[in-house]
Amino acid sequence: MESTLLAFNFGNIGPMELLLVGGIALLLFGRRIPEVMRSLGKGITEFKKGLRDTDDGASENRDASRRLAEPPPPPPPAPPRID
Repeated sequence: MESTLLAFNFGNIGPMELLLVGGIALLLFGRRIPEVMRSLGKGITEFKKGLRDTDDGASENRDASRRLAEPPPPPPPAPPRID
């Protein structure tokens, strides 16, 4: 039991370890980081546009269903006939 706990418990990761991992990642992926961030930003922008379009479509559907649910207004009374 203790060995399984040791396998999943790596201890606390401190600031020096984070800097070391960040430095290695920067050395390995330094040239690709701007491209990844750019594509991530474009993806987030497209996601927000999709959400906005979905919200607009949902409100249009809601308005249309309200119009269909309301009964039409009664016709105006016919003018009196004079014979």
